[in-house]
Amino acid sequence: MAGINLGLRISDLLQLRVKDVKKQYVSLREKKTGKEKRIKINKTLRKALDQYIKDRDDQEYIFRSREGLNKPISRSSAYNILREAAEYVGLDSIGTHTLRKTFGYWHYKKFKDVALLQEMFNHSSPDITLRYIGITQDTMDKTMDNFGL
Repeated sequence: MAGINLGLRISDLLQLRVKDVKKQYVSLREKKTGKEKRIKINKTLRKALDQYIKDRDDQEYIFRSREGLNKPISRSSAYNILREAAEYVGLDSIGTHTLRKTFGYWHYKKFKDVALLQEMFNHSSPDITLRYIGITQDTMDKTMDNFGL
């Protein structure tokens, strides 16, 4: 839920603690870019988070490892969890980046604002954003469905 509703990279998601998601916004410094980011928590995610963090300590990681006292799961653990869930429902080609791309794809489908999504993702051009979220491939696929000589 957090991955597809916040659009963060897995490295930033895994660093979130209970205190970070109690407010209306998630505020953080992106690990990859070093840029400050502030993302509003939507109603869907708010409901899920409130239930999930109900009896948890503010310093506890949202994606807490069972190893150690209070450490987040590793990137590889997140990947394995996602792959296992994907296999269970019959999906393939799923990875940690799929969460961020899914956010981008559906945000674009709903609002059709590539400039806003480009800004949210810190991409240098709209073309990069469209390719990243699979819209370019999606469009090419659709044209082929209605093409034939």
